[in-house]
Amino acid sequence: MPDTSGKGCLFLLSGPSGSGKDTILKQVLARLPDLHFSISATTRPRRDPSDDEKYHFMTREEFEQGIAAGTFLEHARYVDHYYGTPAGPIEAWRAKGEDVLVECEVQGALQIMQRVPDLTSIFIMPPSLAVLRRRLQNRQTETAEQTEKRIQTALTEMRAAPHYQYLVINDALEDAVSQVCGIITAGRAAMARHIDFINEVLQSC
Repeated sequence: MPDTSGKGCLFLLSGPSGSGKDTILKQVLARLPDLHFSISATTRPRRDPSDDEKYHFMTREEFEQGIAAGTFLEHARYVDHYYGTPAGPIEAWRAKGEDVLVECEVQGALQIMQRVPDLTSIFIMPPSLAVLRRRLQNRQTETAEQTEKRIQTALTEMRAAPHYQYLVINDALEDAVSQVCGIITAGRAAMARHIDFINEVLQSC
């Protein structure tokens, strides 16, 4: 569908560690190849070479310089590391009428909601706390203490879910991916985005 509003959509995706949001994100981007993905900045260490597809890695000093310069749309501390969303690429894509998907932690998402009121926000939830705990433990990449810290952080994040417009429960992955794609499709067709186009058509009659 062509953009008739003159400005691209911004879609915001969040969810606690263990919710499966990264897997959902990858499949959504595969299904919607015209959707830009905003690469986040972080000070956390690389876990895998594929991390470079999702993150721009920075030192703490570089990140704090970016904060001081106002280059981030949002930034937050999460499990002892900085995470942030560079504003420049998002603003450039949207100005050209192209849609963007941002994935970030809840702290940062709440900042973006304040700064960009016309976005569409989606929260990914696990079906239960037991499933969340099992998923985190099965990673076997962290100590028991670190895993427990993530679980406590996840509980705090899930309490923020009512601030989002849409909730997707990731019980069956295929269903969750389809729901997120459906929300994005609906957001692109939202009436508020096309009022100018409708008025132009009516004026030409």
